[in-house]
Amino acid sequence: MKTLLLTGATGFLGGAVLEKLLNENQEANYLFLVRAENAQQGLDRIRMNMEKFNVDAGLFSKITIENILLGDLSEPEDFLSDIRINKVTHVINCAAVASFGNNPLIWKVNVEGTLAFAERMAQVEGLKRFLHVGTAMSCAPEPGSLVAESAEFEDTAEHLVEYTRSKSTIEQLMRQRCPQLPLVIARPSIVVGHTRLGCQPSSSIFWVFSMALMLRQFMCSLQDNIDVIPVDYCADAMVMLLNRETLDNDVYHISAGEECSVSFADIDRAMAVALEKAPVGDAYAQVNYDVLVKMRRQLKDIFGPCNERLMLKAMRLYGSFAMLNVRFSNDKILKLGMPKPPRFTDYIGNCVQSTRGLSIQQQMVVDFK
Repeated sequence: MKTLLLTGATGFLGGAVLEKLLNENQEANYLFLVRAENAQQGLDRIRMNMEKFNVDAGLFSKITIENILLGDLSEPEDFLSDIRINKVTHVINCAAVASFGNNPLIWKVNVEGTLAFAERMAQVEGLKRFLHVGTAMSCAPEPGSLVAESAEFEDTAEHLVEYTRSKSTIEQLMRQRCPQLPLVIARPSIVVGHTRLGCQPSSSIFWVFSMALMLRQFMCSLQDNIDVIPVDYCADAMVMLLNRETLDNDVYHISAGEECSVSFADIDRAMAVALEKAPVGDAYAQVNYDVLVKMRRQLKDIFGPCNERLMLKAMRLYGSFAMLNVRFSNDKILKLGMPKPPRFTDYIGNCVQSTRGLSIQQQMVVDFK
């Protein structure tokens, strides 16, 4: 039986992975890296996250304080000496500071702490797979492109945010410093919502689409495409990559690809159906960021109480990503037998329903922690 060390189980993607493992009763000895004062608090944090995913309490009851590994990737030396690590056969590393803000822990956790963790796991004799969650955006893609699944990065690539730069850097460092690590990189594209639960587990990024359509103007065109997948599809692919005895590649995009990506016009129409109102359509205007800055005093009238500075920062960052108009090739994961992903527009109604009554300011907190 495998012994699985899962990091990030209190988060969005890590929670979705654990949801799948529990619902499918997959046989494994579990170890969960959790930030907490004690094991009981760590267990409670995971339980509260599983409640967001509607996991049956009976299924969760098999998880006890014995499964908790107390620790924090910002201070890895505090947990890397735990002898239970020596029995680990598989790792899914979902933990990261996934913030588009200027969180000072981004580099400390995503690069320094993750590298120390990888170096420790490379010393475990029975380790068969170290599945690390990167991001498809770590390659700093060219606008308008279909991005290939490659382990190569350009050293001069310019990143829009520190988060994607950190993800690019740690991939390269793990390959250089841990050549014996059985490393597989999963690079999700833009993860938004859950096919059944909408934004109940997390409102991450969904608010960007609502914000742009409420403004009736943004930095991208309605004809631009965006590569979005639901978190449960991403978790399904992660577990597939975990369980395969052999893999032909060490880098996999988990993405909508060229076929299942959607345009912003598609999103506009789907959200209009969910909200039972007319789409923005021809009333939408593509504008540059300076136009949005001039609207600063109108933001509270449009969105309600909000931090104007943070809203403008969000518009600049996410607008820059939206303008890329990129898709990420998903050929490798499909060849493994993974079904095509649902389109964002297939489940966007659940995202709308689960965010009713929440302001844009409330929804965006998760992305600027």
